[in-house]
Parts: sequence; structure tokens; C-alpha cells
Amino acid sequence: MKRALVLGAGAALAASAAPAAANEVTITVTNMRSTEGVVRACITALEKAFPKCKKDPESLRAVVPAGETVTITFKGVKPGKYAIALLHDENNNGKADRALGMMPKEGYGFSRDAPVRMAPPKFKDAVFDLGEEAKKMTIKMRYFL
Repeated sequence: MKRALVLGAGAALAASAAPAAANEVTITVTNMRSTEGVVRACITALEKAFPKCKKDPESLRAVVPAGETVTITFKGVKPGKYAIALLHDENNNGKADRALGMMPKEGYGFSRDAPVRMAPPKFKDAVFDLGEEAKKMTIKMRYFL
């Protein structure tokens, strides 16, 4: 994984005790409905690449085992405007499974807890500023079904 330090569920407590370094973005993922599968995370500064990050070669991605609470830390993130997307890939098949072709069957979450209506949120709804200081945030995993 490119420039990402990934901490599993058990490391969440240890990570919170240590001070965060500059240019780190640490995400605590809550409200997990199960410990099955993995959590996939990506952070991008490119609006047209959000929420999948595939079109952004500079995006950072991480995959961690699912747990009751999951902590993910991206290191070496340059100051700027970013958005984060999460997927609780419960069957670890590398994609967001859907029911009836539309409704997500697995969990999802976005920075700033950007709301999901009939589609994923826009970049502007999930974007946050990262300066020279480390950033910590909590993202609540949401489930449609």
C-alpha cells in the first residue's frame, strides 16, 4: 500500500495513546455491523475520482480486517483538500455488492459523514482541509439493507 499505515481493530487503543504526526490522516471507523471481511478505504484530492479513487494515481488506499472498531492511518499526506470513502466489504470480493442493481448490500462511509441520498455523495459534501497538522476523524459505517 502506497504511503499508508494500516492499523487493525486491536491497534485502535494503542494508536489513540500516541500523538499523531503532521501530515497524517487517522480515521476511526465505528458502527460496524460485523467483523466479517475487510474495510477498504481511499483518500483523494481529485474531485472527478471520488468516491472510487480509481482515476487518481495519487490517491492513497488501504485494506484492513473488519472489527468492532477499525483504525486506519494514512501517512505522508500533503496539505490540501481531500475526501475519504469507505466500504465494508463483508465478503472480501473487492467490490461494492448491490441488491436489485442499485441498493448497497454492504456498509459504506464518507468523510464529514456526507449524506447518501439516491447516489454516493459529491466530493464537495465530503471534502475536508488538511493543513500541516495531523487530522483525526471518526466515520460512521452505514448500511442500507
